[in-house]
Amino acid sequence: MTGAVIMFRREVKFLIVIFAFGSASISTAQPLHFKHVDTNINSSFRGLSVVDNKVAWVSGSNGWVGRTGNGGKSWKVNRVSNFEDKSFRSLYAFDNNRAVIANAGAPANILITTNGGKDWKTVYTNTDTAAFFDGMDFWNSDEGLIYGDAIKGKMLLLRTKDGGNSWTELVNRPELEDGEVSFAASGTGIRCVADNKVIIATGGKKSRLWISDDQGETWRTIDPPIVQGETTTGIYSVAVENQTVNLVGGDYKNPPHAIDHNLHSNDFGKSWVTPTSTTRGYRECVEFLSNSTWIATGPTGTDITENDGMNWRPLSDKEGFHVVRKARNGNLIIIAGTKGQISILKWRK
Repeated sequence: MTGAVIMFRREVKFLIVIFAFGSASISTAQPLHFKHVDTNINSSFRGLSVVDNKVAWVSGSNGWVGRTGNGGKSWKVNRVSNFEDKSFRSLYAFDNNRAVIANAGAPANILITTNGGKDWKTVYTNTDTAAFFDGMDFWNSDEGLIYGDAIKGKMLLLRTKDGGNSWTELVNRPELEDGEVSFAASGTGIRCVADNKVIIATGGKKSRLWISDDQGETWRTIDPPIVQGETTTGIYSVAVENQTVNLVGGDYKNPPHAIDHNLHSNDFGKSWVTPTSTTRGYRECVEFLSNSTWIATGPTGTDITENDGMNWRPLSDKEGFHVVRKARNGNLIIIAGTKGQISILKWRK
């Protein structure tokens, strides 16, 4: 492996919000700032997993995978040997040492590390020319799912019960319509929520949500009124908090398109509302932060809502971001994207 250590070089101030995590207080008195990291890495980061306030991992094109163990103050970035031409868009990290990655495209591989990315073991390979992983998520340290585009009409869907060391293809995989695909833009088209529930978003000529309450044994669908019908349209990311669901997407080929691209539900998809003010066009990732605050990002900018998605407003015009994630156990927020961009989102106190 080749590697690089990267650290903060500068701090760039942006717009509007200070948010006190862990409390109900919100203030607009002081600015949000993005602490940027100059990685000098030629990679488009789309995989991102933030474990806690110290540990986070990123992954992307040209075989690059990065890790921080000190809350983003410094990063160790390595290229995975023999996978330098792969784009690792699916990523889930358990701690500072253990993580699972999967590449987009065929052959589709799943790899695991137990020593902080120094070595990777291939635990699954699918050589079908249609194999393409779009995202993965876990319910706990043992049980998780990874999904991808259809092979012979059925979604590529695997489950692990041993923390990613082995994967089994599920029998009752969703049967997709012609042109119904998923997008590996940020790895957030899948969310394992609650006990054994999972939600998976598809897009393209048919865009909908697939829901399972039993870890993928059985499925039902929801059809949100999202833009669809073309190969690049539909849901790109879904985020869930209790009964609240936010969807973002649009049309990759037409980023300014801001009609039927951003939806909100407060009853887990039984009904849908178009926000009074939506995200500013195509977005690739949406993430719940805390209380009623969510964030959405994409190549043309980042937006924020403080009322569960009913109204969105501009947060930053900074271009090139693909994915934003908050720590599963903590307050650390990281945003990443093209040309090796990594930033830590902080609210000035």
